[in-house]
Amino acid sequence: MAERKTTLAPLLNVRGGARAVAFYKAAFGAEEIFVLDNEGGVVAHLSIAGAEFWLADESPEHQNPSPDTLSSGAAGGSTVRMILTVDDPDAVFARAVAAGARVLWPVEDQPYRWRVGRVVDPFGHHWEIGKPLR
Repeated sequence: MAERKTTLAPLLNVRGGARAVAFYKAAFGAEEIFVLDNEGGVVAHLSIAGAEFWLADESPEHQNPSPDTLSSGAAGGSTVRMILTVDDPDAVFARAVAAGARVLWPVEDQPYRWRVGRVVDPFGHHWEIGKPLR
């Protein structure tokens, strides 16, 4: 039997799981690996060019709140920031914004040798989209 490699994939809690799946597909070209949509909400396993993550409708009874629930103001309430490393951060950033993400800071070269920008998706999750500079 082949040995399975160790992986680590975040699970994003959202309000509106079906809308979230549609957003991540439009914003980042995410592909569905698995989607379950029933009376308990949506649970989805997605991949962005092989980088896997999960999302689920928030479930307070399981202590899985969304950023919307945690939010106490304009700053939001996410405890996770997604770092999406891509070959063309400007194009991916523009696609995310066109799909409905809000710009926190534009893509720029940083003194720590990354070209990176940051958006907030419609569900309150922060995404840094960038690549290391050579």
